[in-house]
Amino acid sequence: MAGKKANGSLVRRAVCPGSFDPVTNGHLDIISRAASLFDEVTVAVLINKKKSSLFTVAERIDMLRDATATFDNVVVDSFHGLLVDFCQERDISAIVKGLRAISDFDYELQMAQMNHGLTGVETLFVSTNPLYSYLSSSLVKEVATYGGDVRGLLPDDVLERMNAKLAESAGNSA
Repeated sequence: MAGKKANGSLVRRAVCPGSFDPVTNGHLDIISRAASLFDEVTVAVLINKKKSSLFTVAERIDMLRDATATFDNVVVDSFHGLLVDFCQERDISAIVKGLRAISDFDYELQMAQMNHGLTGVETLFVSTNPLYSYLSSSLVKEVATYGGDVRGLLPDDVLERMNAKLAESAGNSA
């Protein structure tokens, strides 16, 4: 399940899926490492209409495009439904997931085995850089909501956009 380069060799494609609400430096670490291993990496933003998000899908895609602009082999897209269907439609043979803790592994392993059983798509687990092992979008939003300093945990422009969104929603609920 891979395309061919002009020289006839296979194009190695991977996907880094997630909600990215917002994208953090931990996400970017995993994306960067995947980009060094694969010819093309698609960062796929999950569309989940049942989940309440701070940022719209379009805003998350925009932030991710800005944050990954330095990688010439990274593209940003969105998906809904099964990730393996997205992979098959785009000739992607591998899913790259970052693991922060043992608790992540239990759930991710089950999902990886299901995905492989459904379509043969492989899942590669990348251990998170210890600097980001505690980091999650949810935690960053929660800390920022209560005035905590989250500088250095996400790109500066994402921090600005998040602070503006949080201030807007605080103004609307006042």
